[in-house]
Amino acid sequence: MTGLMLGGLAAIVLGSTFLAGVFGMAGGVILMAALLFMMPLVDAMVLHGMTQLVSNGWRSVLWHRYILWSVLFRYVLGLIAAGCVFFSFILLPDERVIFLMLGIVPFLGLMLPQRLVPQANKRFGAELCGFLCTALQLLSGVSGPLFDVFFVRAELDRRVVVATKSACQVVTHLAKLVYFGLLVGGTTEIAADPMVIGVALFMAFAGTTLSRPFLERLSDRTFRRITMWIVMTIGAIYLVRGVAGFL
Repeated sequence: MTGLMLGGLAAIVLGSTFLAGVFGMAGGVILMAALLFMMPLVDAMVLHGMTQLVSNGWRSVLWHRYILWSVLFRYVLGLIAAGCVFFSFILLPDERVIFLMLGIVPFLGLMLPQRLVPQANKRFGAELCGFLCTALQLLSGVSGPLFDVFFVRAELDRRVVVATKSACQVVTHLAKLVYFGLLVGGTTEIAADPMVIGVALFMAFAGTTLSRPFLERLSDRTFRRITMWIVMTIGAIYLVRGVAGFL
């Protein structure tokens, strides 16, 4: 990786983890898109997993008092179920279908009546979130648009949302690292380069740390309004990308 590419990687990781640290979303999607332009698929998956593991892990530490541990436990049950399916069959689907799914799901979640919206803090919500989001992570490397559906309309404190989502994402990215690093075929020299790994992980730590005071200044109402717009924007981008793939 050239010096210019390494500088670009540092800037992208810093910006994406800062954004995710403030709103608990979008950063991973942006980072994955950038990595796919810079390196092969498996390398992108592994480096994305390591970076997001540090980002979400440190965010979980910063906001540990706000984690809903019952939601995390039930989420892990769904993750284990999805992992059993994928580790048995090693599924590699058409990416166009995945893009369409990622694009449609956020709009479905926002259009459903409140009583029908799946919410992570409701009965069976965390288990379903764990299964579906882990499945999407292993299929496409990202699950943010679907993950956000389970939280964006939940009447929870913004810090609870960010903290609990981060804790859930930690275990999800661990599963993804195992899946792509060991089962699907390993990495090339890019994701194994100590310089690349060091820069990515340091910037993930820095971006997450810098985001904390910005989240503190937001009100819950502003937080929910902005996150809803982010969800719809990302959903629209994925939807266009998926449709374009069939043209």
